[in-house]
Amino acid sequence: MGELPEDIAARLDNLRVVIEDRNPDDLDALGLYEGVALLDRGWDYAGVLPDCITIYIDPHLELGLNREETIEEVRRTVLHEIGHHLGIDDRRLTQIGWD
Repeated sequence: MGELPEDIAARLDNLRVVIEDRNPDDLDALGLYEGVALLDRGWDYAGVLPDCITIYIDPHLELGLNREETIEEVRRTVLHEIGHHLGIDDRRLTQIGWD
């Protein structure tokens, strides 16, 4: 998170990031975004719990990558989930390289 470009980091709002071993509902998932994307928040968005990005470590480690490649894959997963927080869909995330 500390390596995010300043313009992106400044846009994050009411968001927490957690790390877990694995998603029990999707054992291969690398990450998950849960919440209301910034683009979908209206005037009545208030008093809600923070959105949550969960990064799943075990599936990353099971990719069989070396240390540097694993770090890069985790970085890409974080960016992908932040993209969802910003309101960017999967098609656009692929176009900008955040898939």
